[in-house]
Amino acid sequence: MTEVSSLTGRLLVATPALADPNFDRAVVLLLDHDEEGSLGVVLNRPTPVGVADILESWGELAGEPGVVFQGGPVSLDSALGLAVIPGDDGPLGWRRVYGAIGLVDLETPPELLSRALGSLRIFAGYAGWGPGQLEEELREGAWYVVESEPGDVSSPRPESLWRAVLRRQRSELAMVATYPDDPSLN
Repeated sequence: MTEVSSLTGRLLVATPALADPNFDRAVVLLLDHDEEGSLGVVLNRPTPVGVADILESWGELAGEPGVVFQGGPVSLDSALGLAVIPGDDGPLGWRRVYGAIGLVDLETPPELLSRALGSLRIFAGYAGWGPGQLEEELREGAWYVVESEPGDVSSPRPESLWRAVLRRQRSELAMVATYPDDPSLN
């Protein structure tokens, strides 16, 4: 078996050629990536459902726009909480994933985390890949892999995150941000 270099904490940015409608212009934060597979959440798919409507006690702590995000096509009936917590140590109920970004145990009473939270986002479902599946998609050119920033998780304008992430790259990827939504209209 070949060794897999971990991409945990990095972003997968869908290329314009990616044909899967679940990931059209998606920005995925990888929460886990190893030889057993990969797991991430789509950062730029807000739903119209308010966090308080389904997780009432977490509603006040959710960052703007205060809605649940569709984290991916897998297990849409489950919820994941991501929070940015600055500093070296996180509170009980939070597990660091990468840098200041970590997973929130949504069974933890929110008051235990409220003082430490820099931002909180709730995701319904996630994106998952089996062993070698993501690596194959990368070889096929379906994704750009770029560094994440803590602000990506809590972007107040998630609908523009795909272009914003590409635009900040110091390479030819910055030009991809100008790719039209529908190239046939050019």
